[in-house]
Amino acid sequence: MAGGRETPRQRMIGILYLVLLGLIALDVPESLLDAFKNIGDSLTASKTNVQIGIDNTFTAFEKTKLKEQPERAKPIYDRAKQASKLANDLNTYVETLKKTLVDESGGFDASTNDYKGRENLDASVDLMVDRRKNAYELHKRIDDTRKKLLALLDERERVGVNLSLAAVAPKHKAGFPKKDWEQANFGEGIPMGAAMTALTKIQADTKNAENEIVKKILGEVDQAVVNLDQFSAVAVAPTSYVLVGQPYTADVFLTASDSKSSPEITVDGSRLAVEGGRGKYTGNTGSEGMHTWIGTIKVKQTDGTIKTYTTQPQTYQVAKPSAVVSPDKMLVLYIGLPNPVSISAPGIPKEKLKISISGGGSISGSAGHYVANVSTPGTAMITVSGDIGSKTMVLGSTEFRVKRIPDPKAQFAGKSGGTTSAANIRGQDAVFAKLENFEFDAKFNVTRFGLLIIKPRQDPISLSGSGSTLTAQMHQALNTITAGATVVFKDIIAVGPDGSQRGLDPIVLTAQ
Repeated sequence: MAGGRETPRQRMIGILYLVLLGLIALDVPESLLDAFKNIGDSLTASKTNVQIGIDNTFTAFEKTKLKEQPERAKPIYDRAKQASKLANDLNTYVETLKKTLVDESGGFDASTNDYKGRENLDASVDLMVDRRKNAYELHKRIDDTRKKLLALLDERERVGVNLSLAAVAPKHKAGFPKKDWEQANFGEGIPMGAAMTALTKIQADTKNAENEIVKKILGEVDQAVVNLDQFSAVAVAPTSYVLVGQPYTADVFLTASDSKSSPEITVDGSRLAVEGGRGKYTGNTGSEGMHTWIGTIKVKQTDGTIKTYTTQPQTYQVAKPSAVVSPDKMLVLYIGLPNPVSISAPGIPKEKLKISISGGGSISGSAGHYVANVSTPGTAMITVSGDIGSKTMVLGSTEFRVKRIPDPKAQFAGKSGGTTSAANIRGQDAVFAKLENFEFDAKFNVTRFGLLIIKPRQDPISLSGSGSTLTAQMHQALNTITAGATVVFKDIIAVGPDGSQRGLDPIVLTAQ
C-alpha cells in the first residue's frame, strides 16, 4: 500500500472491512467476528512484511551510500530515521490502545487464538468515544503524523504521494444518521473484535506511509544535487614549449566543482578514482610519441537520467631523456659514405620536422634518424625546420666539414712491413687495403700492385698483376724464398667508396 497504491488483496480487505462494519448494525454472528479476525491477521502480516522491507532499505543504505558519501548521505539518512520515529510513535500509541481494549474486555484466549470479549459492544465505545474519547486523540495523532511525514519531503517530492494513513469520515448516506470517523470505527454497535481490526489497519497504514516516505527520502542521494562549493582559477595553454618568435597563448578561467559528488569519470573506457568531485588521470608514458586522450564525465540528473560531458582532445608528448653534445671541431661528413645523423627538436614531434642539406649533398630518413650523403670536399649545412601551428619555422642549422675518407694501409700476411716467417709469406695469396682507427665500415679494394723479390746474392725478381690476388708467377716466385730474402709490394693502387684511386705506401717484408 506504499504511496496509496494498494495491492488487489489489500483493496479487497478494505472493502470487506467496510461491508462488515455495515453488517454489525444488524447482528454480530460468530462468522462475522471470524471474518474480522482474518482481516486483522492479514493486516498484521502485511505490516510485518512492510517493516522487513524498511529495515532492508536502511541496511542497504548504511552499507553503501552512508559509507561512500558520508557527508551527503548522513543528513538524508537522519531525515529518513526521523520519518521512522514519527511512524513508530504513532504505532506505539495505537498498540497501547489495543492492549487496554484487550485487557478491559477479558484478555486473549490462547485456546481459540482470539480475544475473549471480541463480541463485546461496550468496550470500544467506552474507551474510544463516549467516556474516555481516545478516538479523538487518535484522530489528532493520525493527522499530525501524516502532516509531519509529508513535511519531510519538498514540494516536488510530494507530487504523486497519496498516503493511506488518514482519518476520513465515511460519506453520509440518505436515511442513515451522519457519523464522524470516530463513531464509524469505534462508536455504538462496534464489537471489540471490529475495533481491534480498525486499530490494526491504522498500524498497517502507518507502516505503509513510513515506507513511502523513507524510500522517497533515501532516494535523494542518487539525484544529481550539485553543490558548487569548490572553486579554482585555471590557466590552460596549448603547449608549454614555445620557440623564439612564436606567440604564447593560454585560456584563463574559473572552474567550479562539487566536492561531495561522485560522478563517473572515464578515460578511454577506464574509470578514474574520484576524490572531492575530481578525477585524476595518469597517462601512459611507456612509449615515445604524441598521445591523445579524451575524458568522459557522467552525472545523474534530478530526474534520474544520466547526462554525459566530454573534454576536448588532450595531447601530450613522451620523449626519451636525452642530452645533446655538439663538438665544435669534429662535425665531419665523409664523401662516399652514408653518414648517420640523429636530429630532434625538444617540444616538437619528430614527424613534424623537415631536414635539408646544402653543398650538393642529400639527406633522407624519418623519425629522428637520417642519412647524409656528400660528394664535394668543403662544408655542408644541415638545416632543421618544423611545422608550428600553421607556419613552418627554421629551428636551427649546423655546419659540417666534408672530407675524403683517409687513405688505408696496404697489408700482406697481416702486416704493413717488418719481419715475418718465410712460411707465412708463402702461405698468403692477396694484398689488402684496410683503414685503421676509423669509425665507419668503409671498404677499399686493391686494383693493382707490383711485386719485387730480392734474394741474397741473386738478381731481383720483378712481377706485376691486376686485382688484389697473387698471380701464378708470383706464387711460384714466393715459394722459392728463404730466410734473409726481402719481399716488396709496390705501386699499390686501391679504390674506396668514393670511387677515387689511392696510391698506397709500399709493403717491405723481411723473411725469417
